[in-house]
Amino acid sequence: MAWVFIKSSLFLLISIFTISISRTTIASDPDILSDFIAPKKQNSVDANFFTYTAMRGILQKSVDKCTTTKATKAEFPVLNGQGVSLAVLQFPPGSVNPPHYHSRATGLFLLLEGVLEVGFVDTKDVLYTQRLKAGDIFLFPKGLQHYQYNFDPKKKAVGVAALGSASPGTVSLPSSIFNSGISELVLAKSFKTDVKTIKKIKTATTTP
Repeated sequence: MAWVFIKSSLFLLISIFTISISRTTIASDPDILSDFIAPKKQNSVDANFFTYTAMRGILQKSVDKCTTTKATKAEFPVLNGQGVSLAVLQFPPGSVNPPHYHSRATGLFLLLEGVLEVGFVDTKDVLYTQRLKAGDIFLFPKGLQHYQYNFDPKKKAVGVAALGSASPGTVSLPSSIFNSGISELVLAKSFKTDVKTIKKIKTATTTP
């Protein structure tokens, strides 16, 4: 267990380094005209402003569904204007991160532990899938639908996503389609089914 934690920590450091060197190639946020953006009405900051501690211990916590712990500008304000953010994803056996996309960010995904099936669909409806092992990196192009699935029925998986925006704009397709208020009749016609079926799907997508 200790080795797994050390290995995961090492890969996390590598991932953070990867974000730093790739900022100019994947960032989509506007450039700022200062080194960083300090909080309003605050003349000076110290090293605490550049430190985020909310991820301490998360790799030791057990989860019962796919869980994402984010460090975007909403959680870590110093990221404002820096063009990067980070997310740690934990996958219990058999769990899935449903199809979603990031409207403002490319995603560089590093698998730390376990195995995952990942994939994305391009604008020509071509599906690209891959099965990853610990240490593998996979790129999700900006704005394209993608997913991650832990196909191992017994072991967890853990990964880190480096994102090319301080505010990636995550849109979950099941939620945005079925829980956004779009008419059930419109959805039924769009999916060539009936309203009863749409109601069942809506109920399923809102169940924890």
